[in-house]
Amino acid sequence: MRIKKVTEVVGSKVYTDSGDFFGEIEEANLFENKIEGWRIKVGGGVMSLIGGARGVIIPHRFVKAISDIFIINKAALPSSNSDEDLAEDLI
Repeated sequence: MRIKKVTEVVGSKVYTDSGDFFGEIEEANLFENKIEGWRIKVGGGVMSLIGGARGVIIPHRFVKAISDIFIINKAALPSSNSDEDLAEDLI
């Protein structure tokens, strides 16, 4: 397993675990020297899902894999079913 620096993943493409393009990593949010979440600039089709916001902050717990791309759990996407699974902040 190769460890990546945060600066190496900025700009990486983000996809959901179902294969849908979500956006690109803009930056990491750190708290007490740990990654708490990721600010993601959303792609065109996703903007309508999140009310036209340009980006979201996805909690790190929703990240399933980090390599050449990010894979996030689809539960991180806003839905009308559960407020707990919403992305924490809209930008």
